[in-house]
Amino acid sequence: MGIQSISIATDPEARKVFLRHLIDDVQALQHMLDAGMIESGITRLGAEQEFCLVNSFYKPSRNNLRVLQSIDDPHFTTELARYNLEINLDPMELRAGTLNDMAAQLRELLGKAERAAALHGEKVVLAGILPSIDYRCVQIDYLTPRERYRTLDAMLKKLRGGDFELNLSGVDELIIKHRNILFEACNTSFQMHYQVDPADFVARYNWAQAIAGPLLSVCVNSPLLIGRQLWAETRIPLFQQSIDTRSKGFNMRERQQRVTFGNRWISEPTDVYKSDIARHTILFSTDIEKSSLDILKEGGIPKLPALTLHNGTVYKWNRPCYGVGGGVPHLRIENRYIPSGPTPEDEIANLALWTGLMHGMPDRYEDIAQIMPFEHAKENFQKAAMWGIGSIMWWEGEYIGAKRLVMDKLIPIADEGLEKAGIPEEERFKWLSIVLKRTANYNTGSRWMLHGFRALRKDLSRDEACTALTAILHKRQQSGKVVSRWEPAKTEELEGIRMRYEIAGNAMTTDLITVQEHDLADMVLRIMDWRNIRHLPVEDNEGRLLGLITKAGLTAWFHAHPDQPYATAADVMQPDPLTISASMEIEAVLDLMERNKLSCLPVVTEGLLAGLITDKDAAKIRARQRRIERKKRG
Repeated sequence: MGIQSISIATDPEARKVFLRHLIDDVQALQHMLDAGMIESGITRLGAEQEFCLVNSFYKPSRNNLRVLQSIDDPHFTTELARYNLEINLDPMELRAGTLNDMAAQLRELLGKAERAAALHGEKVVLAGILPSIDYRCVQIDYLTPRERYRTLDAMLKKLRGGDFELNLSGVDELIIKHRNILFEACNTSFQMHYQVDPADFVARYNWAQAIAGPLLSVCVNSPLLIGRQLWAETRIPLFQQSIDTRSKGFNMRERQQRVTFGNRWISEPTDVYKSDIARHTILFSTDIEKSSLDILKEGGIPKLPALTLHNGTVYKWNRPCYGVGGGVPHLRIENRYIPSGPTPEDEIANLALWTGLMHGMPDRYEDIAQIMPFEHAKENFQKAAMWGIGSIMWWEGEYIGAKRLVMDKLIPIADEGLEKAGIPEEERFKWLSIVLKRTANYNTGSRWMLHGFRALRKDLSRDEACTALTAILHKRQQSGKVVSRWEPAKTEELEGIRMRYEIAGNAMTTDLITVQEHDLADMVLRIMDWRNIRHLPVEDNEGRLLGLITKAGLTAWFHAHPDQPYATAADVMQPDPLTISASMEIEAVLDLMERNKLSCLPVVTEGLLAGLITDKDAAKIRARQRRIERKKRG
């Protein structure tokens, strides 16, 4: 999606022209492969660092374009959301010193981003999913105002034919409909590129698929989304569901997602491209002046623009990529499943492990179909995303824990692969030991986040805990220590850290107990006593708010009507109570409650009950505001 001048592929004539170029590009690629024109005999590495920008309250920023302008460096570019940017590292030949050089460039460019962000009162945070993302951050005004992102949103919504749906389940659940693609923007990754000889492409690509599960299991860093504890690497199902263009039907027809691991081993370099063209409609077109086949006939090297554009709209976790550098065409494999963070050093260590595994592929895996059924590789990947380092993998005929698999089998292969590439022992040990210690201690980024979130939740609300975790995460990243050496997050660390509520959606209680209008009023009173609550919403089967019952009001009603054992919630509720939206500014909410002497305000989204804000919630917010003001004066 880096091409600037794209359009939705709806015009029939333009679509036909683009499809002609797409077919020509595949034929041109096959011709270059057959003629030995694709570069070989050299391995290069590359990486893309996506990162988050947060404001002084550790909430997602809206200033990526201003920060980008302040950075003023072609290595940086925009991403889908206004709180994300991306760094493109320079491709480097794999040799002694490459991993150290890539680490140095990454630190230098992140430092440049941090200094530019500071000019705008903001900070850089590395996380697969930023913990402090809330519902406001997935509304359309957080979309980066660039035409290609608006085009992508419009096209995917059109293909979907309705709202997108999320149904994520882990320790908690997140079940929600949404009207745009901004949930996809919650994902930030550290994408890694490995250039492959064309003769080795099939074996290396299949091997990349085989090692994806074990590698992901020790790199997970995305356990939370909007305060819900979901998968160890929630980015995987979130990306798949947030832009899923398939609609539900009544038949048994199978349709593939545009975000996919794949369904079989490949047998030739163009397999993935051909399958994606066959299975996935083109979303966009762009003006192309000359056929790739004509460019080849004239002795030139085509850039395959139609194939590259279509390939950029089908999101394989291991994606084949064609490129031209210095007039020479090459093939590479892009690893898209590794999350951003927890630190630059952890990321380069992940790169070292993956690169070593790719370069050190054992000879017996040349024909992987004879060793591992594809379904096992896909299952391993799914398990790793769900359970991380605690998952059990199928490997060479047996089930083995991810920890033991990585430590006993894969790290030795990676070490041999890096040695084969000429990486000296000191450099190999420096980076692979980071993964080894993280794996040995079960201390992935996801485990650190979950332990910290659960500790913070003992004293803080869900949104407070997410924001506090983001603040402590930033503090840890500034410490210079890798995640295996991080201390657990503690509430005591929040002294001096500024946090604030912005909207009702951040402050409301969402774990609600509700009743229906025909429930007995006596049962309502008992539920209130059992659960020690003072407010109970009354809703219908669809979740529409019908009324509100307060403990004081219900008790008074029973005193006035002592002989009504079959009274219902409908008899005692306050019908059509005053409600607010989740996006209402918190100051306006507090003023409304104080002005009308309300002990509770239901929060309604699109007619459905979303949460409650009570006088206790309001008192906590006011107390926090007073503490902040005292600190300002002091």
